[in-house]
Amino acid sequence: MAPDKRKVEVFTEGCPRCEDTISLVKSLAIKNCDVTVWDVKAGCETNECRVKAREYGITYYPSVAVNGKLLDCSKQGINPTADSLRAAGIGT
Repeated sequence: MAPDKRKVEVFTEGCPRCEDTISLVKSLAIKNCDVTVWDVKAGCETNECRVKAREYGITYYPSVAVNGKLLDCSKQGINPTADSLRAAGIGT
């Protein structure tokens, strides 16, 4: 991945606030953002979504990671905001 590229992972459980976060991330993401949405509740074909959630230590949904680092708001159980996403490099 190029240095200016950002790998953005959104972890959800299919809840309404999760959908709001997905929409927010996608609205801010620009071409340098590679956005992946992981629905941990539904699971995924390889179970990678649940493995990643466990590796990141996710206990709150929605949670967002950028370039392999969980956002502080996600660690604190707070929904990401446009400001916290921009501070993490989404949309910049």
